[in-house]
Amino acid sequence: MILDRRRLLAGISLAVVGLSVMAAADPDGATRGVDDEVLVRPGVVYALGDKRDGGFNEGAMHALEFFRNETGEAYLEAELQKTDDFAAAVDGMVRQGANLIIAVGFYYADAVKLCAAAHQDVRFVLVDGVAEGPNIRSIVFREQEGAYLVGVLAALASKSGTIGFVGAVDIPLMQKFASGYAAGARATRPEVATLVDYVGTDTAAFRDRDRAAQVAHGLIGRGADVLFAVAGEANLGVFQAAREAEKLAIGVDGNQNGVVPGTILTSMLKRVDIAVLRSLDDMRAGTWSAGVVTLGVREHAVGWAIDQNNRPLVTPEMEEAVETARRAIADGSITVPDPTAH
Repeated sequence: MILDRRRLLAGISLAVVGLSVMAAADPDGATRGVDDEVLVRPGVVYALGDKRDGGFNEGAMHALEFFRNETGEAYLEAELQKTDDFAAAVDGMVRQGANLIIAVGFYYADAVKLCAAAHQDVRFVLVDGVAEGPNIRSIVFREQEGAYLVGVLAALASKSGTIGFVGAVDIPLMQKFASGYAAGARATRPEVATLVDYVGTDTAAFRDRDRAAQVAHGLIGRGADVLFAVAGEANLGVFQAAREAEKLAIGVDGNQNGVVPGTILTSMLKRVDIAVLRSLDDMRAGTWSAGVVTLGVREHAVGWAIDQNNRPLVTPEMEEAVETARRAIADGSITVPDPTAH
């Protein structure tokens, strides 16, 4: 039986509406099962580092585990330490029967394009980046919208009037986070200053906790008392620095509020679990298509997290301010510019 999409998404406590899929192309060669369902044999190549990262990787893993529990379909997985190993990992999964490969991380874009051309009867999903091909679905997020929301909260929580942003590397994706964060803070308290710095210059920065802690301490030394960490595993270094200095930090991707309770003001959510589940469900239903999928606040795919871990840090007035902004973005009253748009 094809998955009931409402029941499936209810299992992760969030519904998705209005996905925008453009440029459809359905490659031949799908294997059909009973009732004309597609037999999905998924494989995932996680972002560099540990799959249990409390963020993007873990979101993808949870989606695949949910799918396995619902359908009984096992999945293959690969944890890499360098992007050069991508092709070998994909070749191995394809040999084991994978017909849908999910790549988690923008830096796999070139590798996905090459592997998709080499395995034209396999479908590929690239999360957080864009690669072109008739058997590739690219999923990107309007990160600036979620960053705007946590910027509102940061401005209201800041005592110094200065907040900080710690990104992994200075690339367009990170610029969307930084720009949205500053815009949300500025719209809330025009006098608030936003300091921006980066951990490194390559993918190793996403795992460099020590360097992330140094960058965070540098921003704290310049007056920042709320730090938005967008650096993958290196976020842990930012959180540690914030705790040591008795300042606040903001997590990203998954709900990281519980990593250092009392220090994490909130987490900006990017629901990779929703994106992966939709692709798995579409594949099984025979409705999968290639092209670009864009997700944001309106689709409930980016947002912010409030729970028992951070509620003592968020007053009712602060929560209402963020929710007012969220509703305004969702209905179009507030448009958060994309600094990378051409």
